[in-house]
Amino acid sequence: MHIGPHQLATNLFLSPLAGYTNLPFRVTLRELGGLGWATTDLVNARSLIERNRNALKMVESSPEDRPLAIQLFGSVPEEMRDAAVMCEELGAQSVDINMGCPVKKVVKIGGGSAMMTELHKTAALVRGMINAVKIPITAKMRLGWDDDNLTAPDLARVLEDAGAAAIFVHGRTRAQGFSGRVNLAGIRAVVAAVKSIPVIGNGDVTTPEAAIHMLNETGCAGVSIGRGAFYDPWIFRRTAHFLITSELLPEPSFAERVRVMRRHFERYCEFYGEDHGARLFRKVAPWYAKRFGPAKPFKQRVITIKSRSDFDAVIADYVGWRAQYCDDQGELLPRFALGPMAASFMSTGEEPAGLNRSAIPVPKGPVEVW
Repeated sequence: MHIGPHQLATNLFLSPLAGYTNLPFRVTLRELGGLGWATTDLVNARSLIERNRNALKMVESSPEDRPLAIQLFGSVPEEMRDAAVMCEELGAQSVDINMGCPVKKVVKIGGGSAMMTELHKTAALVRGMINAVKIPITAKMRLGWDDDNLTAPDLARVLEDAGAAAIFVHGRTRAQGFSGRVNLAGIRAVVAAVKSIPVIGNGDVTTPEAAIHMLNETGCAGVSIGRGAFYDPWIFRRTAHFLITSELLPEPSFAERVRVMRRHFERYCEFYGEDHGARLFRKVAPWYAKRFGPAKPFKQRVITIKSRSDFDAVIADYVGWRAQYCDDQGELLPRFALGPMAASFMSTGEEPAGLNRSAIPVPKGPVEVW
């Protein structure tokens, strides 16, 4: 698969999610394997041009973090153009335009989902960016503003004519936020609307089987994974293997989950400084704990950590406490493993009746208020 001139190792993408898809997480996922392309958190174009410290931190990268797209939001053509030039100078392989974020602060300035309501104005903005840089310009969109305004196929066609290199489409409307089910037929309509550029589907892909289902049902060229990557950082490696072999790799052991969580935490400390990194990791560690089995003491304590030593102490105490639920190899006894409904969900990607979807909630943070 290609995005512009860039050949990808796989057709699996990491979706940007504000406050989470930072450099520590991206590099951790790349190290595990299977990830073909990643995108930064969405960045305000004006803030980037003004070299705002937080904006520059959000687009910070490393040699291991390739290929990489920087995602911009904004509605002023000149600002988006100049920010794209800056992204190219920073070494990004691509610029992605956010046309799908439903957050109020993005929409109210004419960015995100608001861009789906004025097609020709949006196309002119995109052409200005394309003419200013040599790297490919892509766009991330939702199906439309609401069920009565499913404009994604029309917008995708307009953007392809303007020169966009790829389209990412989340199979929900702006009005849905992250609620309800993904509309695969809606994604399929976007695929059918374009002539040749790749369309990458996004939404509710939490297992390798769910990724295959989206590819088969929509005809999309690739799959972009967001929340599923927080719930299962190994999803890219497992999905890439499944695409090639039709074989499911075994779930990582508890020891492997802890090892990767430690590495992820250490990268936070290196990137943000120990004190700030530890505090930020408080919202990340509970995602790992969702696959630990009984983990209430861990979750209660890890959200109080302030240092590396705090984190080490929480893990050591939890491992000792967890032993009562495990066999001699340190794995959970069957009665403490995933229940039958949750196990079915993890193996098929299909939601059985009665399953509590809070297992994979919308992460807390900037995306929680639509």
